[in-house]
Amino acid sequence: MKSIVLALAGTATAGSVLWDGRFNDMASSKDLEKWSWGNQVGAYQYYIHGKSDVTKYANLSPDFKNPADKTSKAGVKITIDGSAKWNSDMWRTELIPQTKAAINKGKVFYHFSMKKTAKNAPSTAHEHQVNFFESHFTEMKYGTINGQQNGNPTHLQWMVGGQKQWSAQWEPEVWHNIAYEIDFDGKSVTYWHSTGADALNKTAGPVKASANSDGKDWHLGVLRLPKGNDASPEDWYFSGVYVESGPITTSVSGPSA
Repeated sequence: MKSIVLALAGTATAGSVLWDGRFNDMASSKDLEKWSWGNQVGAYQYYIHGKSDVTKYANLSPDFKNPADKTSKAGVKITIDGSAKWNSDMWRTELIPQTKAAINKGKVFYHFSMKKTAKNAPSTAHEHQVNFFESHFTEMKYGTINGQQNGNPTHLQWMVGGQKQWSAQWEPEVWHNIAYEIDFDGKSVTYWHSTGADALNKTAGPVKASANSDGKDWHLGVLRLPKGNDASPEDWYFSGVYVESGPITTSVSGPSA
């Protein structure tokens, strides 16, 4: 009986997955196309992309995930190129959580891992807004950031309200594991980070932020601002994507659904 009570207590204090975007329920990226405004099914809203087939912009594979993540079955390779334009001349391919869960209330943790490769590497000459909220109160950025003085375009940067709070050199084939700790009530954001198979550590923050969301405005993916005529495609890799409440899960593998 004592062991059962302890087990239940441990369960009660564990973080809870509010929304799971780890692609475990998808056979391929073609499943993204099942979603529409009239048929809102699956884990993601898929409408911010170019006019070509989904496989030009998003593809799933076990090879696209952090190999230290034993819970995710696959990761996603998101591609932007000259055809990936949606309502603008910006290059963008983005997925938005499809959920009614309270991912915009209280204190929650937005988890993801990201990497690049030497092939189709993101351009350092362009500003990239990555895994951002519509109001951009927190996001990752990469490349030549407009208006940033003494910036380093080869660094991956964590931003709050457009201000750099953390940065690190972004090397090919290195997985960066990230969690945004967002306190929607207290209006602050904290940054958790690690690389490879290492557990997440609190790295920066808390930083005051507007921290506003309607629960359907977090963009998993990338938006590249227009500049020059470079038309080379870019590949971005993401895995371990989920939102949880409660104590943060620091393991790269993350909790079960």
